[in-house]
Amino acid sequence: MLAPDFWDDNDAAQKTISELNALKGLVETMAKLDAQYEDLQVMLELVIEEGDESMIQDLYESAQALKKEFESFELELLLSDQYDKNNAILELHPGAGGTESQDWASMLLRMYTRWAESKGFKVETLDYLPGDEAGIKSVTLLIKGHNAYGYLKSEKGVHRLVRISPFDASGRRHTSFVSCNVLPEIEEDTDVEIRPEDLKIDTYRSSGAGGQHINTTDSAVRITHLPTGIVVTCQTERSQIKNRERAMKMLAARLFERKREEQEKTLQAIQGEQKDIAWGSQIRSYVFHPYSLVKDHRTNVEVGNVQAVMDGEIDPFIDAYLRSQIKR
Repeated sequence: MLAPDFWDDNDAAQKTISELNALKGLVETMAKLDAQYEDLQVMLELVIEEGDESMIQDLYESAQALKKEFESFELELLLSDQYDKNNAILELHPGAGGTESQDWASMLLRMYTRWAESKGFKVETLDYLPGDEAGIKSVTLLIKGHNAYGYLKSEKGVHRLVRISPFDASGRRHTSFVSCNVLPEIEEDTDVEIRPEDLKIDTYRSSGAGGQHINTTDSAVRITHLPTGIVVTCQTERSQIKNRERAMKMLAARLFERKREEQEKTLQAIQGEQKDIAWGSQIRSYVFHPYSLVKDHRTNVEVGNVQAVMDGEIDPFIDAYLRSQIKR
């Protein structure tokens, strides 16, 4: 950062500053935990020497609080995969079911937005297609922050909702599905090769929610990767150039994910494992009726307060999933 040309590339400078802040945060947290541990040792010695039973409860509560903080810090340190520290691209796509599924997608959009904000992450909408009556047909978010992908990769899969539908005049119970796809935002130095001749680039007017100028020019960009058929769109910026840059990053992320899944399939074939890694794997159920429960089918973690989960309190599910992967 002391180099005279540090600010010549603003984007690179911001990434360096972000990395520095993340490292400072780790060091400061470690120092805080170390100080709390020393305080507990002093408190324990006082309890032993003075035999003051009134201090035992305080000691226990302080120890439990430190344990919780340490486990959270431990999990952050264990996010060491190549792209864990990257920003995350999160996509939501409703399944069959029309308005009911589209409304469920909007509920999940709110849940992830609130979770990200509680972590201090920045959320940007890259693409947004509203539903015909309510909800959304699809949405793509860029969630920016240290380890955003590391945490959110646990959310990839199908999310199932069971409730009395507000769109059914008969008051019947409905089951809806929304697929969530999570990708790391890939930087330019990735080994994913994108040839210009393999791309079909279209521009059109933005149709999503936005300011008064968002749909007055052909600023939205759609890129089709011809060899794979992958299509990405971005309409969040007024500038066609910026939308194109973001769409290219999204395409790189999709191609990287495709390459990684092909490698996993090859490894599984060699090892003789039978495992479904398709996006259609159901990972979690949210039951509003006839009882209140959210259950993760991979870790069997259950939370009875559905409203708290929908308000963004999904850390118990993320924590349990990531720890289960580490143990493997």
